[in-house]
Amino acid sequence: MARPLIGISGRRWPASALGANVPPAFSDVHFDLHFTDYPRSVALAGGLPVELTRDADATEMIDHLDGLVLTGGADIDPENYDHSYDDNLGPLEPDRDEWEMALLAAARKKNIPVLAICRGMQLLNVVFGGTLRQHVELVEGAGHPQWDVDAHEATHTVNVVEDTLTSELFPNEIGVNSLHHQVVDTVGEGLIVSAKAPDGVVEGLETPDGRIVAVQWHPELLKKPDPTFVWLVRQASERLPA
Repeated sequence: MARPLIGISGRRWPASALGANVPPAFSDVHFDLHFTDYPRSVALAGGLPVELTRDADATEMIDHLDGLVLTGGADIDPENYDHSYDDNLGPLEPDRDEWEMALLAAARKKNIPVLAICRGMQLLNVVFGGTLRQHVELVEGAGHPQWDVDAHEATHTVNVVEDTLTSELFPNEIGVNSLHHQVVDTVGEGLIVSAKAPDGVVEGLETPDGRIVAVQWHPELLKKPDPTFVWLVRQASERLPA
């Protein structure tokens, strides 16, 4: 039986970010960065992972895919939701914003399932007209940016909202990691809040048509196969010829 092809977005950095690991001759060359736990999670859930590049038309790439993962990474440019820049804003990658928005639009048009993770959930919220709070401190609420804790460990709980698609994947309360300093502020129009931290921070979003599941935590770093990746691959598999 054929396995669904799942595309995975990623970052693009200058080789100089690797420091002494590359010779000076390559300092102006760029490389595409994909953390291996994303494709590994897709593969363990039964899909065929493909790490995407932005050097091709987004719609044409999506035409070849059965599912899409929007991964974590840099902060979303606040210009995308008409906010001024916060002093605590991290590095921005506006080219990636544009690329992933195009991927998401093409995926929606083709009606393939999308799993949006961390930055991916924030991007989804912005695309649907929502806004972001650009920075939260560790001492606030549940303590969200846990940068110094092993990413494979749960650092706080999340309460899953009843009668959502996400509630079919997880029990009422789960432990999650926390690798973000930005959170959803105003929820995008039409999106359903599917999970919240004990302090009320939105930790999950989904669409009413059941084609997008978004989580603020990093499920690819937790126990595998993760239910969100299993959901993605199962939904993508339904598109394959019998």
